[in-house]
Amino acid sequence: MSNILPITAERLQTRRKMLGIGFQSLASRSGVSIPTVKRIFGGQIAAASFGNIAAIAEALGLSFELGESSVDALCRQQARKKAMQVARLVQGTSALESQAVGKDAYKRMVEKSFREILAGPKRKLWAL
Repeated sequence: MSNILPITAERLQTRRKMLGIGFQSLASRSGVSIPTVKRIFGGQIAAASFGNIAAIAEALGLSFELGESSVDALCRQQARKKAMQVARLVQGTSALESQAVGKDAYKRMVEKSFREILAGPKRKLWAL
């Protein structure tokens, strides 16, 4: 089984130090400019491009693994999220009218909305 860890600035820095590789050598091995390498290791990893991070990670012997969720699982997750949003809107409106919705009624509302959203067209799952 592989050891899958996220690529973070700390992980890159630790790996660089373990290998004893300097910024100049890392830039040369990765094809990323020295200033960009220094910015990434200086804490600006979030501003760096995916390509630069991937090139540096590869030069350090780290790899990315892209996982994939099933389409059904992702659709169900999105439908659940939307159903909860709908239920919260109804609950909030009811509370404004002094007719608060109880826990059980809220759960039923979420489940009903969830089923209806899943039964509808998939494009509506992703609409804002």
